Amino acid sequence: MIQTWLRRYGRRRRLVAAATAAVAVLSAYLATRPADGPTVLVAARDLSPGPLDPDDFSPVPFDRPPSGAVRTTRAGQVLATPMRKGEPLTDVRLLHSFRLPPGMVAAPVRIADAAAVELITPGSTIGVLASWQEGLPARQIASELTVLSIPESTRESGDDHGALIVLATTLTQAAELAAAQSGGRLSITINPGGGT
Repeated sequence: MIQTWLRRYGRRRRLVAAATAAVAVLSAYLATRPADGPTVLVAARDLSPGPLDPDDFSPVPFDRPPSGAVRTTRAGQVLATPMRKGEPLTDVRLLHSFRLPPGMVAAPVRIADAAAVELITPGSTIGVLASWQEGLPARQIASELTVLSIPESTRESGDDHGALIVLATTLTQAAELAAAQSGGRLSITINPGGGT
């Protein structure tokens, strides 16, 4: 009688152990299987604002991708804000859909020294100086401006007329920059802590 009971008890223990193992294996599979959702681009490393490179992102399937998730990039796209490794790329991170704060505008400005523009990237924080007459000191006309874009044609042309950049400014700053540009030469100062 006792032996029969022990055999039944032993079988039950083995069945419970087998069922527990099966549940554990199934749970592990469900936890590690790839998501079944659409594939979106995720930052392969920490990224600074600037032109995108295909190696900057990895395609990863997401069960519930964020709104505006980007699935492919194309040449010429520019990242407007920094990104952390593993973060999904969304349309609002790209410069063409980057929204300026209320009261701000995108102001194109031509900097006299095209080589100086090689030192900055979209996202850099700069100041703008204007000089109207040779031999006289330049005057700062704007500070703490964010570089939104540097057209690729500007970088490639090496134009004697300087380099075009697009800055986030207030309307007042845009008017002052336009006035200074019409009669003088513009140069930049770079805030090392503000971007790049």
